[in-house]
Amino acid sequence: MLDLAARVASRAIGLVEPNPLVGAVIVKDDAVIGLGHHRRFGELHAERDALANCRSRGFDPAGATMYVTLEPCCHHGKQPPCTKSILEAGIKQVVYARRDPGEQSGGGADVLRDRGVSIRHCNASVKARQLSDPFVKRVSTGLPWVIAKWAQTIDGRIATRTGESKWISNDRSRQRVHRLRGRVDAILTGMGTVAADDPMLTPRGVRVRRDPARVILDRDLNIDPKTNLVHTADQHRTFVACAKELVVADISERRRETLVSAGVELLGVPETIAGLNLTMLLDTLWNRCALGTVLVESGPGLLGAMFDQDLIDEAVVYVAPLLLGDEEAKSVATGRVAASLVEGRRFSLISSKRLGDDVELVYRRNRDE
Repeated sequence: MLDLAARVASRAIGLVEPNPLVGAVIVKDDAVIGLGHHRRFGELHAERDALANCRSRGFDPAGATMYVTLEPCCHHGKQPPCTKSILEAGIKQVVYARRDPGEQSGGGADVLRDRGVSIRHCNASVKARQLSDPFVKRVSTGLPWVIAKWAQTIDGRIATRTGESKWISNDRSRQRVHRLRGRVDAILTGMGTVAADDPMLTPRGVRVRRDPARVILDRDLNIDPKTNLVHTADQHRTFVACAKELVVADISERRRETLVSAGVELLGVPETIAGLNLTMLLDTLWNRCALGTVLVESGPGLLGAMFDQDLIDEAVVYVAPLLLGDEEAKSVATGRVAASLVEGRRFSLISSKRLGDDVELVYRRNRDE
């Protein structure tokens, strides 16, 4: 039942964030009498949606069991507390997959238990637990959920030695990438990708649920104002993240004025020995810019740095039936030193999908090592 609740909740990816994806199933006398999910930010939460579905089908939820992917909330935000609707409906038992870590929203299980509702926290559904990962990360760490995406050959190369990468993946894979772009808050790239591809980084040819901001990592503020990203900054929110001192330095004043007049927003980021502080950048994107899901589309340098600092939560990989066999062809990530296998970053495969002769693989970072 929790798996079913997770599948229903997944329909709203890109529509409810930064709220969590939540699904609910109501069962009575071994029959499903109600299904619901949080459909859109600001609208009914999953529990109320499931109760409304139950009643619209002519069923009485009193005495039923509700299975929900996330602990019911107990605070009044854009919607009333879900605990109140559960109590008013006479739900006898609530089974939930994930505790809500929110200071205000969490604690609903205790509220229901104190009012006589049977409560069970169940870890059986991996799907239901994974569904809440982005929300839990944002609440627990103050950082956005970070997805890395790339297309590669069988031997793990993302471009030839000369930088040619169009196209490793097929049309169906590229359509899936555009679909993913249209469901995230921001797309992050580096200057290497800007120089090589002059990308737009916008979702095209698909139904867009979110218009993602574009974020360019440009330490020295050297981006060419004629690039597609700057040229379209008045149409799509665009950030350039540079060294903090360049946001106020006289030497960069003219470059700043040119970018700002084009519609670019500048983000000053502190530096470390390795370059811009990527953790601080992500903190800024979430806490200052309200960008809760970040898709990284970049070359091996930035990807390597993100992996090295353990900032990637999810990887979406498109493997094409092509082998280069060239040791100088560009690999997925560079810059790390890993003398043994235990120094690698281990991920778990959560889904795979065949797209013609390509394969889409989705991984999540193992955080329980």
